[in-house]
Amino acid sequence: MQERRIVSIRVLGQEYRIRTDTDPAELQRVAGLVDETMGRLRDRTGAVDSLDLAMMTAVNLARDLLAERAERRSGAGAADRLRELSERIESVLEDHRPVSSV
Repeated sequence: MQERRIVSIRVLGQEYRIRTDTDPAELQRVAGLVDETMGRLRDRTGAVDSLDLAMMTAVNLARDLLAERAERRSGAGAADRLRELSERIESVLEDHRPVSSV
């Protein structure tokens, strides 16, 4: 088990100190996503109450997470899309190959 440490993050200019055993760089990336989402929602909605922004952010990020999980379960992931696209390209190329006469 990793040692727990205190990591400082900033969200909307406010510093938060979090005790965690998570990689500090990973926690900073997570905080960056939260900060970016909260800032975007603040700018788009004009909301100033931090609790309102936090709730809207939580709902937006949860929606994105659920959509990503559903996409993975449906098999419509990036690898499947790339494979399908590759097959379509090969099909088009085969249909447009010049016919050679002997």
